[in-house]
Amino acid sequence: MTNPLVQLQDQGQSVWYDNIDRAQIASGEFTRMLKEDGILGVTANPTIFEKSISAGHAYDEQMQQLIKEGKSSNEIYEDLVIQDIRTVADLLRPIYDRTEGKDGYVSLEVSPELANDTEGTIKEAERFWNIVERPNLMIKIPATPAGIPAIYETLRKGINVNITLIFSLQSYADVVDAYVRALEERNSGGQDISRIASVASFFVSRVDTLVDKLLEDKIKAGGAASLKELEGKAAIANARLVYQDFKRFFNTPRFETLKHAGAHVQRPLWASTSTKNPAYRDVLYAEELIGPDTVDTMPLDTIKNFRDHGIVKNTIENDIEGAKRTLDELEKNGIQYDQVTKQLQDEGVQKFIDSFHQLFAGIKSKKQALKEQVAD
Repeated sequence: MTNPLVQLQDQGQSVWYDNIDRAQIASGEFTRMLKEDGILGVTANPTIFEKSISAGHAYDEQMQQLIKEGKSSNEIYEDLVIQDIRTVADLLRPIYDRTEGKDGYVSLEVSPELANDTEGTIKEAERFWNIVERPNLMIKIPATPAGIPAIYETLRKGINVNITLIFSLQSYADVVDAYVRALEERNSGGQDISRIASVASFFVSRVDTLVDKLLEDKIKAGGAASLKELEGKAAIANARLVYQDFKRFFNTPRFETLKHAGAHVQRPLWASTSTKNPAYRDVLYAEELIGPDTVDTMPLDTIKNFRDHGIVKNTIENDIEGAKRTLDELEKNGIQYDQVTKQLQDEGVQKFIDSFHQLFAGIKSKKQALKEQVAD
């Protein structure tokens, strides 16, 4: 039987793995996933690195050497992460070459503490780009108000960008505009745009997590029991409307000019596609958002579940009118779209900052444990 993960490619969707684990790389499991599961890219964030570095012993040897060299926690973090990013980029390079720069990327995030610092984000993105020195690197920058001009400037410099923490249609429009303006600027200056890549990452399940809670609160406060029917609907509705905007934005005479110069479309990427609510199907978001020119970045459990029982068919444009009605009904019942999406972005930034602090706490703890081992 054909692996459903691989079958997604027939629908025009790429699966990227939302994890970097040095133990998986060393064991050959990661290479197996590339070959057998059709994984075409990798994303990472502070939470992922914290789990990988704190748990297990794959990083112990390098950490011991870095401790001997007197490296700070920040220097240790960067040395560990940069080695993994380069290793994964090299393993993905054949995919990058084969797909002519469409896939084969690994993403590395700038510090989430720079989410409201435009100049700091630009400098950090450029610094990481120059350190890693791989054409199939993407720098992750959040779509905050300060992030949008940083995204434009980073792309204008010829650096690939994975734009994260997008929740609203307006935020998406701003992201696309930054991408297109950057390409236009480079193209008008005679610079190559055929190898600049970008994805627009929508965090899907978090929408339902918040909206479902708001609906439950309204029901408990005496709201109509029929509000229950809206639970588990907002995230998919939002993403499907995003895809309609994607088709509209990238089928204009303006982008057609860039396309003739070699530009790639900026694909929507569905992030946070693991199912948080156990009442929902464990591959709900993966199954309901399948379509051409999209990316789904899946954590390991979702990859395993989809490999086992995922149903593959084009679903991204199912019931668009129903998607509009869902968001309209939420508005009618006092759940404001703009308010929800702003809260999600603000919370998303804070969650990444918290993970970043936890990561450094984990490194500090690991340093102490390794020092004690040496002392013994």
